[in-house]
Parts: sequence; C-alpha cells; structure tokens
Amino acid sequence: MAKVVVKEGEPFEKALRRFKKKVEAAGILKEVRRREHYLKPSIQKKEKELAAVKRRRCSASRVRR
Repeated sequence: MAKVVVKEGEPFEKALRRFKKKVEAAGILKEVRRREHYLKPSIQKKEKELAAVKRRRCSASRVRR
C-alpha cells in the first residue's frame, strides 16, 4: 500500500505528486487494470502466446533492416 505523510506547510499538489510516484513504482495501477476483467485461463494462455508471436515478428523485422 502506497502511503505518503503530508509535511506541515507542504502543498497538497506536491504530496499528491509524491503519492502518484509511489503508486507507479509499486505497480498498483498495472495490477488494478490487469484484474479489471476476469479472463479464463485458456484465454490468458492464448493472449500470452499471441503477444510472444508479435514480439518475435517485431524483433525479426528489426534484424532484417
């Protein structure tokens, strides 16, 4: 859990900026987006395989250039 203690006299915007950096570093938003919709394990596996194929195609096209 990301937690920021607001110091006395510190502007709210500055504390909010620090909080956002901590949340990003902890990967909380990424995890929330991943859990937003349920995917069956079989669909997860297919998506993972498709992403791997896409990465391979992309890296193969870079090598040819």
